[in-house]
Amino acid sequence: MAAETNTLYPVFLKVRNLQVLIVGGGNVALEKLTFLTKSSPDAVVEMVAPFFREETLEMARKFNVKITKKRFTRSMLKKRHIVIATTDSSAVNQRVYRAARKRYLLCNIADVPELCDFYMGGIVTKGNVKIAISTNGKSPTTAKRLRQFFEEVIPENIDDLVQNLNEYRKTIKGDFEEKVETLNEFTKGLISKN
Repeated sequence: MAAETNTLYPVFLKVRNLQVLIVGGGNVALEKLTFLTKSSPDAVVEMVAPFFREETLEMARKFNVKITKKRFTRSMLKKRHIVIATTDSSAVNQRVYRAARKRYLLCNIADVPELCDFYMGGIVTKGNVKIAISTNGKSPTTAKRLRQFFEEVIPENIDDLVQNLNEYRKTIKGDFEEKVETLNEFTKGLISKN
């Protein structure tokens, strides 16, 4: 039997330009909001639930998240791009998923991989450098440990390198291929195994 591989396609979304709806106000909703705002503090988010934990409300205030204290209805999906459902009701989560799919919205139903168009993996951020880690939804704990590993091994000054290379890139003459060749040659020492 062939080994299973991760066929997910990684993307980096500008969530400040997208409308995100989180359905739920409990622990899992707080976890998803924390994850989202840690990586993208300017994300445009609304949360809807009949009840919210106080910690969730505090975080919502901190990041200008709109809070709607109501039960989920399909009409709440209007003008949305991404929907995350975190309720403890399987029926509500499935209703959110079905309604989101009808509108071609990206959807994540917490802890139900078969009802997810995307996963929220581990992320390492150092200035302009961001690394996303996925275990194909199989082991969030492994993604967490890998995130911790990369946070330790990536130097704190990596952003200085990125900024300097960006300035150097602007000075390179030639067509696109020549510029890529020059930058490849210049940066190959970054991964040399001495």
